[in-house]
Amino acid sequence: MTDKGKSPKIDTSVDIKSFSKTRDLTGWVRHLFMTVAVVGALFHLYILNINPIDPWVFRSTHLVFGAVLGFLIYPGWRTRSSKIHVVDWILVVVTIYVGFYIFVNLDQLLFRFGVSPTRMDFYVALAGLLIVLELTRRTSGWMLPLLALLFVLYVFVGPYLPGILHHSGYSVERFVTYIYGLDGVFGVTLDVSSKYIILFIIFGAFLQMSRVGQYFIDVAFAVAGGLRGGPAKVAVVSSGLMGMMNGTSAGNVVATGSLTIPLMKKVGYPPRFAGATEATASAGGQLLPPIMGAGAFLMAEIIGIQYTEVIIAAIIPAILYFISVYFMVDLEAIKQGMKGLSRQELPQLKDMLKSAYLFLPVVLLIYLLANGFSVILAGSLGIVACFVVSLFHPKTRMGLKRILHAFELGMKDSVQLIAVCACAGIIVGVIALTGVGLRFSSMLLSIADHNLLIALLFAMVISILLGMGMPTTAAYAVAASVVAPGLIRMGVEPLFAHMFVFYYAVISAITPPVALAAYAASGIAGTDPMKTSIQAFKLGLAAFIIPFMFFYSPQLLLEGGESVGGILFAAITATIGVYLLACAVQAWFFGKKASWYSRLLLLAASIMLMMADVTSDFIALGFVLIVILIQTVTARTEAVSRVTGQEKKVKM
Repeated sequence: MTDKGKSPKIDTSVDIKSFSKTRDLTGWVRHLFMTVAVVGALFHLYILNINPIDPWVFRSTHLVFGAVLGFLIYPGWRTRSSKIHVVDWILVVVTIYVGFYIFVNLDQLLFRFGVSPTRMDFYVALAGLLIVLELTRRTSGWMLPLLALLFVLYVFVGPYLPGILHHSGYSVERFVTYIYGLDGVFGVTLDVSSKYIILFIIFGAFLQMSRVGQYFIDVAFAVAGGLRGGPAKVAVVSSGLMGMMNGTSAGNVVATGSLTIPLMKKVGYPPRFAGATEATASAGGQLLPPIMGAGAFLMAEIIGIQYTEVIIAAIIPAILYFISVYFMVDLEAIKQGMKGLSRQELPQLKDMLKSAYLFLPVVLLIYLLANGFSVILAGSLGIVACFVVSLFHPKTRMGLKRILHAFELGMKDSVQLIAVCACAGIIVGVIALTGVGLRFSSMLLSIADHNLLIALLFAMVISILLGMGMPTTAAYAVAASVVAPGLIRMGVEPLFAHMFVFYYAVISAITPPVALAAYAASGIAGTDPMKTSIQAFKLGLAAFIIPFMFFYSPQLLLEGGESVGGILFAAITATIGVYLLACAVQAWFFGKKASWYSRLLLLAASIMLMMADVTSDFIALGFVLIVILIQTVTARTEAVSRVTGQEKKVKM
C-alpha cells in the first residue's frame, strides 16, 4: 500500500540485462574485460585530444580493442554457458598479433599493401579480414558479412561477367592486402568510428552512469505521461533523444522499449502498436541532430563538408518525422478513448525543474558544435560535463567505480559499431577497387533516362534493400558508395543526395520484411514480428516521403539562401501535410472514422502540401474541403438514421 492511497510512481529506470545476448562474465575474465575496456576508452580519449598518432596505427588499434572485447563478450554460437571457448582465446591472440604486425611494419606496409605484398603480409591481412567478418557475424548477424562476401566474390568473378559488371580482375594477394588497408577496412568508415562514434558512445555511457540520460526519460514522463496515450508520446520523445546518441535502432529499442512498451500496453495500446511505436521512434532518433546516431559525422566526412552544414540541414526534416509519429499515436489514442497515466504515477515536474542542471552536458555539446568547435573537443568536454554535474547530488554522483563502469559500458556498446564499420569498409573498398560504383551510377542514369523522379524512386528501393538487416552506419556507408554517386552525376547536390540515401538507410530498420528495430520491439511486446514491422512501416510512413521533399521543397534543408518567410511557409504547410498523412493512415479525421476514399484524398493532400508550391497547396486545400464535406454529410446521415430508428422503436 502507498501513503494516503496514492498510486505508486512508476519506476522509469531501464534494465536491459534480460534482453542482452552477450556473455555474463565472472571472475578474473570479468576483471580482464573491464581492464581492457577502460584502457581502450582512455587510449582513444588520449590519442584524440592529446597525442595524435599515425591514422593506420590508430584505426588498427581501435579495431583490436573492439575485436578483443567482442570475442570475450559475444559467444560464437548459441550456448547458455558464459565460459569463453578456446576458439575465442585463439581469435583474441590472432587479433592482437595482426594489430602488432601493422604497428611494427608500418613504414614498409604503406608501400607494400595492395601493390607488392609479401607472403606474410597476405597471411596477416587474410587473418584480419576473417576476424572482421566473424566479429560482425557475432555482433550483428549474418546479413552484413554475407553482403561483404558477395562483394568479395564479385572481385574474382567480375572478369567473367558481361556488360557494366565486367572488370579486369585482381590477384588474391593484391586484393586481400588492398582491402585490409587504408582504402578498405581502415578507410573512411573506421576512421569515423575511431574518431567520432566511439567518443559519443562513451558520452552516452557517461549520461547513463551519471543518470543524466535517465533524467531525459523522467522529464519526458513528467511532461507527456499524463496526456492521452501518454506513454506512447513519452516513447516518441525519450526514444528520439536516446536514439540520437545510439548508433543502432535495435539497441535503442531494447534500452528504452523495456520501459515504454509495457506502459503503452497498460494504458490501452494494442501490443503490436506499442512495439511499432517504440521501433519507429527509436529509428527516428538517428535522424535527430546534432548527433544523428553518428550518421552526421560519417556524412560530413564522405562529402567533405562542415559537420554543422549537415546538422542544420537535418533539423526541419527530423522535426517533421517526429511530429508525424506524434500525430499517429495521438490519433490512435483518440480512436481508442485512452487516457494518460495519473499524475501520482508520474515524476513531479517541479522536482524535475530542480534538477534542470542535468541538461547542461547536452546543452554544452550543442553549443560547442553550433559554434564551430571541433566534434572531438565537444564530445570530450561533454563527457567531462557529465562527471561535473553528477557531483551536485548524492544520487547522481560519479565516484571512481562509476567512472570505470562508464568507460567499460562505452567500449562494450562500441563493439558492434566497430565491427560493422570495419565490415562496411570491405564493401566500400571493393566498390572503389573495381569501379562498380561508377558503373552503377551509369546504370542508374540510363534506367532513369535523366528523369529525376524515376531516379529517386530507384535509389530509394536500392538504399532500403542494401540497408535491410544492417545497422544504420553500415547501411548508409554502403548506400553512399553505391547510390549517392549516381544521383550526384544527375546534378543533385551532394548533401541532398547523401541525406536522401541516409534517410532510407535509417528507415530500413522498420521496413518489412527485414525490420531489425521492429523485430526487437516485437520481442518485448510479445507480438508477431512481421505484423509489428508492418505497423511500424505505417507509423513511419512520413519518413518515406520526407526525402523527396529535399528536392521539391529544398527550403526544408535550409539550403540555397531561401528567405525566412519561404522557409516558414514550407515548414508550416509540410507540418499540415504530415498531420493529414497521419489522418489517412489512422483512418480518422474531423472527429470521425474516415472512409477509404476520404483516406485517399487525405493522402493526396498530404503529399501536395509537402511540396513548396502554392498551386499544389490550393489543390490540397480543395481535397481537404471535399473530405470535410463528406465527413459532415456522413455524420448528418448517421444522425438522421439514429433518430429514425429511435422513432420506429417508440411506435412499436
